[in-house]
Order: sequence, then C-alpha cells, then structure tokens
Amino acid sequence: MFKRSGIWWTCIRHNGKKIQKSLETSDRKLAQAIEAKIRTEIKEEKYFDKPIGHNKTFKQLIERFMKEHAPKVSISMQESYATSLKHLDPFFGSSNLLSISPKMLTRYKVLRREEGSAPGSINKELAMLSKAFSLAVTEWEWLKEKPISRVPREKEDNERDRWLSKDEETILLDNCPEWLRDILVFNLNTGLRQDELLSLEWNRVNLFRKTILIQKTKNGKPKTIPLNTVALDVLNRRLKVKSIKNDLVFFNKSGNKIHNSNLRLSFYRVMRKAGIKDFRWHDLRHTFATRLAQADVDLYKISKLLGHKDIKMTQRYSHHCPDSLRDGVEILESDYNLTTIERKKDNIVSS
Repeated sequence: MFKRSGIWWTCIRHNGKKIQKSLETSDRKLAQAIEAKIRTEIKEEKYFDKPIGHNKTFKQLIERFMKEHAPKVSISMQESYATSLKHLDPFFGSSNLLSISPKMLTRYKVLRREEGSAPGSINKELAMLSKAFSLAVTEWEWLKEKPISRVPREKEDNERDRWLSKDEETILLDNCPEWLRDILVFNLNTGLRQDELLSLEWNRVNLFRKTILIQKTKNGKPKTIPLNTVALDVLNRRLKVKSIKNDLVFFNKSGNKIHNSNLRLSFYRVMRKAGIKDFRWHDLRHTFATRLAQADVDLYKISKLLGHKDIKMTQRYSHHCPDSLRDGVEILESDYNLTTIERKKDNIVSS
C-alpha cells in the first residue's frame, strides 16, 4: 500500500495483471482490511468479473463531486451546480451508476424539454454530469467509461442582439440606489464579469497607472484592464467609504462581499421600475463590447479587454448598429458621384 494526497492506495499484481486503485480512506487499518478483501476476491477469481462501479450510486457520485470538486470552482459555478442538482437529483436519485445509460440520459433530456426548460439550462445540467462522470473514470476509478459521452447536447441559440441604449442607461441609473449605480457604471466602463467585479479588491487597483488587475478569470489567465475617467471617478467615490472588514471595492451594508443572487435581485427590481425589458445582467458586458465596436475599436483590442481566448467569441458580443455602419456605404457615394460626373463630361464632349 502507499499514500497519495492523504489517501491509501493499493498496487497488486496477479497473473500478469496490475491492479492499482484508491482504497478511498486515510485510515490505515481500514485500508488494510479493504486491500485484504480485494486479495481474497482475486484468489477466489471473483474480482475481475465484478464491474468497477457495481456498488456505486448516483447519490454517492454527486456527494463526492460536491465535496471534492465544487469547492475548487467559482461561487457562480457552485450556484449553477446547486441549481442543476434540483433537477438531476429527483430523476436519477439513488440509481446505480452502471444503470445510467445513454438511453436513460436521453429520457432525462426529453423530460426537461417537456417541462419547458431552455436548451442552455439542460446543457448546464449535462455539463455537470459530464464532469462528475469524468472524475469517476479518471480519478476515482469507479467506471471504465462515461455514458454521457454518447449523448449529444441541446442546440442553443447563443446570439443576443441586445445592449443598453444611452436613453435606457439614463433611465436605469436614475432609478438605482447609489451603491448599485456605482456598480453598473463601473461595469459598463470595464466590461467585467459579475464575479470579477464583486471580487475586486483595492490591492488589485492601481490609481496611479489607472488600471485594475483581475487575477482569477474564466480562461485562467490574469488580465489588466485600463480605466477611463468614468471608472476612476467611481473608484474615487468608493475610496471614501472603504470597508473595515475587508479589502473589497464593492460590498454590502454589512461590509461583506455582495452575493450574486442579491445583486441580480436588486438589478431586476430596478429594471422593472425603469420599464426596461429583455435585458439581463450579462448584457451589460455585451453593451461594453458593442459600444467599443461602434466607436471603431478593433476586435483584437475588444477581445483583450473582455479576456476572450478566441476572437470568435468577441464577435458574438460586438454588434454594430446601422448608423455605425453608415460610413462604410457612404464611401461608395464619393466614388459613384465622381464616376457619374466624369461620364456626363464625356457625353457633353462627344455631343
């Protein structure tokens, strides 16, 4: 036996076959008992006929997933997992892992569609399952393969042609409490993701260089964001009301980090009050990118500001309005008028 990350493992060779697996305990005596049982099953020729995950259930899979993997991801992703579980758990319950087949997973998708769930929501649930099954195969050695790999995802329409107009922005900010107004203005001028904004600390702010550093990003790479005058004004206001509990730039009444759900609740309450429809929090980031594109900022710069790995992702956010494209067709006017005038001159001369 040997230990790996505090857990006992065994490595047994029998008739040319190598069995190396986690004993799933940090207790040495218990690990020895489990290993002895495995050796007995090998001698009695029962071990190799037994499926790896024969005694593992969906409930055990999710419990270990939420205990070991979930704490490593962002707060927003943890919330997404919790939401997905509300739908996954009633359907799969205590099903044995070996009974969860592609057919069963397809039935789950059909059920969720019949309940009126959006393709994006179903895909988030399937993505969570896929990650859990991957861990069960590669790290926990409960399964030899994951059944979800043969189940296609739902087709999504991710394109949203929605951003905040200047008039809508004015109405929205007029209806905001001061704390929310600062957050919205800062977001519209930096394009930060929600958790990046709520996690921003003063030690990542450089007022002299007019930049902020986002250490933890979605793509895993830190990014430095330059600040314009509007964003700097927000920070200077926030400097006057710093929390004594932590280093956060934006915080709640208690001086602690603002919870994502509370922020969204306040945001949508203000949206209803302002009479603005079909606008989501993430569309603030969309608005930031779209306004840059309309101001003729090239997509490469916008991509860097948003922290995208692939410029194709940036193109989904950066929509032009017809007026911002007008100069593109007006270029043709000068050429057309010049050509027309020259032809008229030629006609006069020839006549």
